Amino acid sequence: MEHTSDNPENQQLSEAQQDALRQYSDLEVLTYQGKTLFLLGTAHVSQQSVDTVRAVIAAIKPDTVAVELCPSRYRALFEEDHWQNMNIFQVLREGKATVLLANLILSSFQKRMGAQLGVKPGQEMVEAIRSAQDNDARYILADREVQLTLKRAWGSAGIWGRMKLISTLIASLFAQEELTERDLEKMRNQDMLSEMLEEFARHFPRLKTTLIDERDQYLAKKVVEAPGSVILAVVGAGHRQGMRRLIESQQVEELSLSQLNTVPKPSPVWKSIKYLIPAIVIGIIAYGFFSSSAEVSWTMIQLWVLANGVLAALFVSFALPHPITILTAFVAAPLTSLNPTIAAGWVAGLMEAWLRKPKVSDLMNLSQDAISLKGFWKNRITKILLVVVFANVGSSIGTFVGIPLIASLLR
Repeated sequence: MEHTSDNPENQQLSEAQQDALRQYSDLEVLTYQGKTLFLLGTAHVSQQSVDTVRAVIAAIKPDTVAVELCPSRYRALFEEDHWQNMNIFQVLREGKATVLLANLILSSFQKRMGAQLGVKPGQEMVEAIRSAQDNDARYILADREVQLTLKRAWGSAGIWGRMKLISTLIASLFAQEELTERDLEKMRNQDMLSEMLEEFARHFPRLKTTLIDERDQYLAKKVVEAPGSVILAVVGAGHRQGMRRLIESQQVEELSLSQLNTVPKPSPVWKSIKYLIPAIVIGIIAYGFFSSSAEVSWTMIQLWVLANGVLAALFVSFALPHPITILTAFVAAPLTSLNPTIAAGWVAGLMEAWLRKPKVSDLMNLSQDAISLKGFWKNRITKILLVVVFANVGSSIGTFVGIPLIASLLR
């Protein structure tokens, strides 16, 4: 895409708009159904991007500025006390603990990098909204809700993919190395969030569609539907190419926001497996009772309890919870593994929340505590989330260890 006034597509632009295209290499222009669409690629932790956003909006005078933010990320940037409204018990009951933990870890990584770069992550989006208001332009939140994106990614990962994804996220908390000057310079000129998601997509190819492609589609659709005749999209640099391709090829017309905003239902195969595992375990124990003896059957039950309970308790102990929480995980895991509607993590998490109820200070300090490894383990909110995830991982491993273990007793 050419950026100079020699491009016929640019001949209808004002002189200030053409000057902006010449001056900023990360800015390009498209036309779509009578609208002029400017796409500005930014880096989420770059002061240069903040300055560029301000200058571009002043130069091109858009009717609407579309920013790569969803409502949750908007609240995180503009409402510093938004965490104080969170109900941790509701989060656990609705099964959102893993998604919330993943969101906090991604945010933690960005903030740690931003601290080394000397700029708050997402500050260019804040500047885009403020500059839009200063220039009497509308602004719209053009990105899909981050928790919905994570839910769709979680649903498409598969059981082993989920375990690998959780381990990768948790491991990232321990990555505390300092960046070199070369690393810092590179990050100043790239979209960190897109880079992080693309890194996940490289390790988890099945997630690329959800983490990268679908968000390109969502952003492109929101931009072309934005009100006004001159639209500026302020998006991470990693999205610009995909959005341009969708708009230029007219594929954006076929996209449906309602479809992109739904969480796919679990496949019939996955639902069947959830009920098949308890049936297999109960069947093996029953067969052992009738084909061998009650003693064999009782030994199977003991092995099942130990395999699930010990591994769930062991993993939960990594979160340094209350001792009763560890005991709860031990007791709950063998039972919840046979009940597809209840997870060991929910039971253990609720127990930890009841024993060590989060204080107002935990809610107020959540955003800051989530930046450091020590803070993650100290804050009662994040500790509860870790308990949920660790208990579920331990119980899942215990299930796959326990089945062949009890089956080995069959004659």
